[in-house]
Amino acid sequence: MTESAPVPSAAAAPSLVARCWGTRGSIPSPGPLTARYGGNTPCLEVRAGGHHLVFDAGTGIRALGEKLVSEPSRGPLVVFLTHFHWDHIQGFPFFRPLYDPEACIEILGPTQMGVDVQTLFAGQMGPIYFPIPFEALAATKQFEHLDEDTWERDGVRVRAMRVRHPSYTLGYRVEAGGRALVFVPDNELVGGDYEELGEGFADRLADFAAGADVLIHDSMFTEAEYAAHQGWGHSTFDQALALAHAADVGTLLFYHHAPQRTDDQLDAIVAEMRARADALGFAGRVAAAAEGADLVIPEARP
Repeated sequence: MTESAPVPSAAAAPSLVARCWGTRGSIPSPGPLTARYGGNTPCLEVRAGGHHLVFDAGTGIRALGEKLVSEPSRGPLVVFLTHFHWDHIQGFPFFRPLYDPEACIEILGPTQMGVDVQTLFAGQMGPIYFPIPFEALAATKQFEHLDEDTWERDGVRVRAMRVRHPSYTLGYRVEAGGRALVFVPDNELVGGDYEELGEGFADRLADFAAGADVLIHDSMFTEAEYAAHQGWGHSTFDQALALAHAADVGTLLFYHHAPQRTDDQLDAIVAEMRARADALGFAGRVAAAAEGADLVIPEARP
């Protein structure tokens, strides 16, 4: 069964409101067997302290764009990319605010072998791949690199950390009003060859996620499946749970669901992981991220 956090009273106004618009990994997998948790590839919307943030531009961003263009008034949008693998950018050309001359969109992503962010996006809209040219995007656009750095405005802070995944890939920590959400959709916690990240990665990541109200983390494989997929850049449910326990987070949401994983299979895995969380002594909530489920994080008490 999918869950979302209860909406707080007006006296406890939210500082962070998040919604997953895409939770699936690798390739969209729509259909009746994935309808509850969703078949779109990664996209997370976060509203924080008056700022509208979007993380990743998988196919889920299309539906988000439809909602945004229907809103009577919209402020600037900031889109953060974790990396440029296809499942994280394939919805970008279908994001309707990009075609609105009144829209202002800031797009940030990590360095990729010396190629700038705008070129990486424009490439997928070349005539070989897409019928509409990049020049047709009428919105005011600003492209910037953001590696292991911090974006901060009006009390809202987004910190970036490089994680273990093929290509330069980031995880993000969003902080506002004394609350924090950590989004790490692609990350191989154990295994693989990532010498460029140096020693002590596990400790650095636990510090990065420490005390977060919500941790949304890659959990693509079971332990049995991982043996055949080591080095692919993804984690297991057990590994994500161990990180959540080490970081003492309030809620762990499994993410980047394998395309073949059905809703019923996810339900069974979540039930098993909750039992393991109890055995570990992890006091936080454990669930699988679901499309359309709002997560409201109230402001921290003084």
